[in-house]
Amino acid sequence: MYIPEAKEGQMYKYRVYHQDGSCTDKADPYGFGMELRPCSASIIRRRDSFTFTDEEWMSNTDKGYNSPMNIYEIHFGSWRRKKIYSHGTRTYSEESGKNDYSLHNANKSMDDKEADNSYTSLHNVSSAGYNIKLSNGYTGLHNVYKSETDTDAGIIGERWYNYDELAEELIPYLKEMGYTHVELLPLFEHPLDESWGYQATGFFAPTSRYGSCDGLKSFVNACHNAGIGVILDFVMVHFATDDYGLKYFDGSELYEIPRKDKSEGDDYMMSEWGSYNFFHARGEVASFLKSCADYWITDYHMDGLRFDAISNIIYRQGRQELGINEKALEFVKSLNGGIKMRHPHVILFAEDSTTYLKVTAPVEYGGLGFDYKWDLGFMHDTLDFFSYPPEERKNHYAQILFSMHYFYNELYLLAFSHDEVVHGKKTLIDKMYGSYEEKFAQCRAMFLYWYAHPGKKLSFMGNEIAQFREWGEYREQDFDVLAGFPMHRSFSRFARDVSLTYDSHRALYEGEYNRDCFHYIIEDRREELIYAFERNAGGERILAVFNFGDTGFDRYEIRIPGNHLLKELINSDAAIYGGENNANMETVYVRNGRCTMKLAPYSGRLFVVE
Repeated sequence: MYIPEAKEGQMYKYRVYHQDGSCTDKADPYGFGMELRPCSASIIRRRDSFTFTDEEWMSNTDKGYNSPMNIYEIHFGSWRRKKIYSHGTRTYSEESGKNDYSLHNANKSMDDKEADNSYTSLHNVSSAGYNIKLSNGYTGLHNVYKSETDTDAGIIGERWYNYDELAEELIPYLKEMGYTHVELLPLFEHPLDESWGYQATGFFAPTSRYGSCDGLKSFVNACHNAGIGVILDFVMVHFATDDYGLKYFDGSELYEIPRKDKSEGDDYMMSEWGSYNFFHARGEVASFLKSCADYWITDYHMDGLRFDAISNIIYRQGRQELGINEKALEFVKSLNGGIKMRHPHVILFAEDSTTYLKVTAPVEYGGLGFDYKWDLGFMHDTLDFFSYPPEERKNHYAQILFSMHYFYNELYLLAFSHDEVVHGKKTLIDKMYGSYEEKFAQCRAMFLYWYAHPGKKLSFMGNEIAQFREWGEYREQDFDVLAGFPMHRSFSRFARDVSLTYDSHRALYEGEYNRDCFHYIIEDRREELIYAFERNAGGERILAVFNFGDTGFDRYEIRIPGNHLLKELINSDAAIYGGENNANMETVYVRNGRCTMKLAPYSGRLFVVE
């Protein structure tokens, strides 16, 4: 359809007439823009009005198999909120760029305008007095809400950052904290904020909550020019049930599984989330989703797509007892094969909780063609282990060892995602056993174990500041704890230093899918709850030693063949991280295959082996 009078920014809908004489107004399934809820018209947008300047990044990016991949997962609307101020009769928003996220500057306060982002050692940074005043209050659930505090400062509410504004705030923070990629929860237009974008109505339309197409392109462009990759959460299993969306688009089940299809059955039309399942066996649906994936890669220069709910692609309704979803598997193989042919550099992630084999094997070798699979087993086992008191952990000692029994079956990514900090599950720090201080000590030890373990990393926003409040899409993360609570500030510093240690040591990321680059040193100390393993790659050896019990050791013996110097890289018990400073920056000597070291309760240590 071509209408010469149509102009950019104008709104439109399709009116679909049904056989019974009724009609429904529909948004354009392929529309590049949509109104913000509760309105639903499509908006004419140009695809060629933004010019990228990320040629160097695009020519050098790859799948990162032997590179550090440290992903920060965010919900665009709730990482930060922009304050709205009142001054007399005027209302205005804060200027972008004034917030300083240099949380770890050596000997500097965040009030110091000359703060230096550099550092010389991970263990000689003195505590700075951070003076941040943020509002915790809220009354509304959506894009603007009234503040219940800071009335003297003139803050009367908050709003979402738009795409350009968030780039100015987020990118310095990502660089400061050592992240290599940012993963965005779905940005397809969606009618309900509380769905976080997972029940979409506009699959080709970036949500208007944060601006337009060009704004998102500008965000991605800025990330690339700062050396940050961008991954988009992509929903291809189901869609929202709103009348103006894909539901009964032509008056029949066009995109959804037909109720009369005997090969699928009535039970498979609706998903477990109350949305409609895509009918992947239909050619029009497969074409729609393939075009959609290609559109986000081509038009927005996305570096990767994370595909949600792959278990529902593999098995009907994600349940193995209901059988293999053969047509959906054929679709996903075709989709992944096509993306790799057209965009060889793009990274494809599978969020899959099943034990189905060869998820990350190439399609031509009988696999599904993903590049990485989320290791949800590692996440569940680790968090479950740290929820037990020490005496019970002894009965679960092998739980920490289990991940390496299957690790080489796939190319795994280790994720502590948004799914683990909502709906009453508690946040990572709150899942830890024990008192306030014990929770922090264990969470630091767990973070160090996670970064030392083979596999790429992904962490949801708020994990890095040990946030106790579960995530809610209606308010920003609790960054104000960095000002008021020293333990949170120390933990944030630790999260940063662990990231930088991971990014800067090849043994922690090269060859991680090679069996020869990992081996256990200690895997049989159930009573002491001690573990140790070695990573080696790129001409470097790193020893990781962990005490996950509540008993410390002054001279714990560890056997490593040969004679070596063990130079400490990072110690989770360092004072600057809120610990007791046991053996901080200690050099350990290995003589005739033996050494002794101090191990604090609930702690971990990394050493370079020389």
